[in-house]
Amino acid sequence: MNQASNTDQIERSILIKASAERVWRALSTPQEFGAWFGVKLEGEQFSPGHHARGPITIAGFEHVIFNAWIERMEAPSLLSYRWHPYAIDAEVDYSGEECTLVTFTLQPSGDGATLLTVVESGFDKVPAHRRADAFHMNSKGWEGQLRNIERYVTQ
Repeated sequence: MNQASNTDQIERSILIKASAERVWRALSTPQEFGAWFGVKLEGEQFSPGHHARGPITIAGFEHVIFNAWIERMEAPSLLSYRWHPYAIDAEVDYSGEECTLVTFTLQPSGDGATLLTVVESGFDKVPAHRRADAFHMNSKGWEGQLRNIERYVTQ
């Protein structure tokens, strides 16, 4: 897994032994996305301009609602959405904060594999009191999520 970061963005990549079409389906289909990401997205859709939401299913985070505003979908190579990073406190209204942009890009590689890269940018606009925690937790989180999608599509 490749790692690169600065104060404003996180970038992680992984080479997955699956076709770009298979990885794309796991990213762009809400039910499949939810299966590896850990969120219940039944009845939701991913399409540009759509707000997808559902409860997180990861132990200890069941009180958190996944909220994503889908920006772009270019099958089978790009999916992006905006969200509030590490918005885990049920008592806080995050709606007044700027969102970060999460962009997944897929590049077919040799032997039918796919290079999947996720970039989350815009942390410099996260309120100062939350920025370091959001950056740190999402940095670790994307490493885990890339392993999750790899396991999901290759099982």
